Amino acid sequence: MLSAFAGAFSVIGCLAAYADRARVEAYPADISGDEIVSAVASSIDSAAEEVLASSEDLSTETIQVTSEEAGATLERTVFTVTEYEAPVTMYTSDTVNVRNGAGTDYDKIGKLKWGSETQVTGETDNGWYEVSYGDTTAFIIGDYMVTELPGTPLVFVGDSRTVQMQMAVGSSDKAYIAKIGEGYSWFKNTALSEIPSYAGPGTTMIINFGVNDLANASKYINLVNSNIDAWTEAGITVYYAAVTPVGNCSSVSNAQIESFNARLQSELDPRVQWIDGYTYLSQAGFSTSDGLHYNNDTYRSLYSYYMSVISQA
Repeated sequence: MLSAFAGAFSVIGCLAAYADRARVEAYPADISGDEIVSAVASSIDSAAEEVLASSEDLSTETIQVTSEEAGATLERTVFTVTEYEAPVTMYTSDTVNVRNGAGTDYDKIGKLKWGSETQVTGETDNGWYEVSYGDTTAFIIGDYMVTELPGTPLVFVGDSRTVQMQMAVGSSDKAYIAKIGEGYSWFKNTALSEIPSYAGPGTTMIINFGVNDLANASKYINLVNSNIDAWTEAGITVYYAAVTPVGNCSSVSNAQIESFNARLQSELDPRVQWIDGYTYLSQAGFSTSDGLHYNNDTYRSLYSYYMSVISQA
């Protein structure tokens, strides 16, 4: 129906334009512009009436479309739910999607951050949990639900360079135990006791001390090695990040840093994994205004390198 009218008005436009051009050419030279416009409009109205009159026999047509023609309904994961007698408190072990069905083919209706306390009302036969989400019932895949509050996914322990990495990268699902200008003594007397408050099952901990007291390599090695049993038993994966290079710095040389890194890499317990950020920045390049600390882009680049090493472990 609409296409018929479109065609009709197309014809109207052509006929009216042709006829009105001839009429305009025939008008006296002293006729006003408004009078010409009025005359042209009148001719278009007349042409439209004629075309509409000739199309009165057009009728609407209902088209029947079968379900096969319209496309079959998307198949969804079929599941059954075993309801609990009472809700159970669980926690998300990572940032996780919340869906309106127990499968990744169901729509996402929200997202929960790491450590979110969630009331679980049942579990499905395909490994998902039924949960209370706002005023509705939703589903979260079981791989990301635990019965105890999990350790923070990433815990960084270090000095001013760790503080500045926090400023460049942010703190979402991360914890930072760090202080500007500190080294071995602060690590032993303060940071060590704070680690259990953040790190637990599933935590990856990255330690980065040394640039302020490179002469204490032996002390760092002994301290870390004496705690690795406890950290491993707590479910913590431990990394030591190499002291990274300096620029034009009067207090520290890269030769000193290389010596420190070599000792730690060779003498730390094998369960302490090594991240060679020194070689990475030496090859990738870095920017520093004071020779010792980096700009935000460099810290973000270094953080990305840390994550790439951890993900491949």
